[in-house]
Amino acid sequence: MNVLIVDDEPLARERLSRMVGELEGYSVLEPSATNGEEALALIDSHKPDIVLLDICMPGLDGLQVAARLCERETPPAVVFCTGSDEFAVEALQASAVGYLVKPVRTEQLHEALKKAERPNRVQLAALTRPAAETGSGPRSHISARTRKGIELIPLGQVVYFIADHKYVTLRHEGGEVLLDEPLKALEDEFGDRFVRIHRNALVARERIERLQRTPLGHFQLFLKGLNGDALIVSRRHVAGVRKMMQQL
Repeated sequence: MNVLIVDDEPLARERLSRMVGELEGYSVLEPSATNGEEALALIDSHKPDIVLLDICMPGLDGLQVAARLCERETPPAVVFCTGSDEFAVEALQASAVGYLVKPVRTEQLHEALKKAERPNRVQLAALTRPAAETGSGPRSHISARTRKGIELIPLGQVVYFIADHKYVTLRHEGGEVLLDEPLKALEDEFGDRFVRIHRNALVARERIERLQRTPLGHFQLFLKGLNGDALIVSRRHVAGVRKMMQQL
């Protein structure tokens, strides 16, 4: 993860740079920024994953920088590093993922950086908002509310969607989650990557392994990642599935 440090105090920049450099998995971008204007320019040119941002700086302060970043489609994660906790509420409103009070301790910094690796609220919305609402292309991730909170499942890890009453079960490489989305809407959005095999089922085209007829005349579709389990293909969809498989 590339980290940009923004602080008008040279000693603070050096200390944060040294601390980040000692943590595995993070790289400090050079040069650092000494004010808000420099920060925005470096963010444009270097595209950091995380910004460690001071608040009280000459010119544009940290809160103003964060507010401008919120207007972008794919902003970096922001962790404020400041001298007091008086701006904590404003920081949360600016979609910051962390708020550290100087002098920053290594364990606090590491915890904030780990949290910053997860998508922030603006990124989460961009990743998971249905295409019909954005007018853009399909999502790259599917979001589901689980006991862990909001889980993001990359579309490439989805094996199938199966509708059951008012919910849709999403089977992925790591298990299953429930979605409160209509199967038809998922088909409209992801029709180039998923194929309907039954009135209640969509499967990932790239996961299809083979189509097999049972002794009773039913058709089963075997998918990669299901450990030998198969899904039933309805008779009305068999021809379409066969034709699609010939194109794979």
